[in-house]
Amino acid sequence: MYRPSTLVLGILAAACPLSCPAAAQQTPEAYLQRIEAINDSGPAIHAVVAVAPPESLAIKGKGPLAGRAILVKDNIETRDMPTTAGSLALKDNATGRDAPLVSRLRGAGGVILGKTNLSEWANFRGEHSSSGWSAVGGQTKNPYALDRSPCGSSSGSGAAVAAGMAWAAIGTETDGSITCPASVMGLVGFKPTVGLVSRTHIVPISSSQDTAGPMAWTVADAALLLNAIAGSDPADPATADADRHKPDFTVGLGKVSLKAVRIGVLRRQVGNMPALTALFETALADMKRNGAQVVEIDFQPEARLGKAELAIMLHEFREGVNAYLAGTPATIPARDLAGLIAFNQAHAAGELRWYGQELFEKALAATDDAAYAVARADAQRLAGAEGIDALLRKYDVDILVAPTTSPAWPIDPVLGDNFVDVGAGSLAAVAGYPHLSVPMGTVEGLPVGISFMAGKWDDAKVLRIGAAYERSRSAKLTAPALRNWAQ
Repeated sequence: MYRPSTLVLGILAAACPLSCPAAAQQTPEAYLQRIEAINDSGPAIHAVVAVAPPESLAIKGKGPLAGRAILVKDNIETRDMPTTAGSLALKDNATGRDAPLVSRLRGAGGVILGKTNLSEWANFRGEHSSSGWSAVGGQTKNPYALDRSPCGSSSGSGAAVAAGMAWAAIGTETDGSITCPASVMGLVGFKPTVGLVSRTHIVPISSSQDTAGPMAWTVADAALLLNAIAGSDPADPATADADRHKPDFTVGLGKVSLKAVRIGVLRRQVGNMPALTALFETALADMKRNGAQVVEIDFQPEARLGKAELAIMLHEFREGVNAYLAGTPATIPARDLAGLIAFNQAHAAGELRWYGQELFEKALAATDDAAYAVARADAQRLAGAEGIDALLRKYDVDILVAPTTSPAWPIDPVLGDNFVDVGAGSLAAVAGYPHLSVPMGTVEGLPVGISFMAGKWDDAKVLRIGAAYERSRSAKLTAPALRNWAQ
């Protein structure tokens, strides 16, 4: 069994002074030492796949993020590091450009420390994958239990922050890829309204659902990051209205009250795990004690929503990845989706040992524009107008809540992930609405989060209510153990 050295324990103590309710801000150099101690050796978290060159690590300016070290997921372009999406086909994808959200981070004084591992192609390549695995970065581990899943494709961003390797990180989500890793690794994760943050120069899956978002220790830190990255981008039409929906997301977070806030509980999405249900009931009691009104909601999404969502993603991935690859350096060996499939077949030992590329193959055949249009209209109606919007209106509630997901399951590269039917995040993902996961406590030492969801452009409201819950929370949080759960 790996036992953390005195150096590593000291590093974690500095990053998590009070069982990690908030990460202490450190210098970029201190974070690099942590990465060397626990990412590349020791417990070998495998959360960070690249570190920025020294000239990029200088602290410049006095903006709101001045000197704060931030990691970004390795499907987001930075001018000084390759952007691989975890694929060997893109290992030399050095475009020399910053995604607009990265430019905004630098402009706010943030230091881009490096790139984080991810589920390869943001977990949209094949069936039975293991969250956090990529051919480039290997298997990311959950710092709370090294043998348990880090969940979701932004697993490296979550694991790096949880293990004290950065002040905060940027992940991306199509459906669950920010909120799930945040939940199982004791972090705040926020998926904004689609269109609040630019997607330009980010390797795509779905133009309908993709967004980047912050992962941090507190709601306030997530809001501070969102301030920096939100805003309109002429190259991304979905962001045309972003500037009109961009207040200072940090204002009032420390004082907002739950008094008279109506909380809609998605009861069918709580699941049937007694320990998780008990923790969720404690969270509801905490909110009621602080003035909230809890309203029970009996709702089950229609089964065809999931089928429509997959049809949308297959069609949009083919179009999006073809366009992205066409703009990569000429030396990249795959120029379109068909080329990626051929590349993986030619490099099967490194790429296809654990799982295949069934989703790539289905996306290549997803060329029926009329069927796509029907699926997109159905999905957005079922998740939005007849889903979240209808529930908020019918039950006269301000917010919808449920557990985010189950505790982390064992990592299994042979059989893949073991997702449990808990949570309702797909509603917010398909509708493109904001979704916040806040730590709720632990089950057998494994973190779990509570989700807060509302309507389009309700990002500030979701953050405010999440921050109010965060202050009211009575459950104790724990620090990462850096050992296997079973030990």
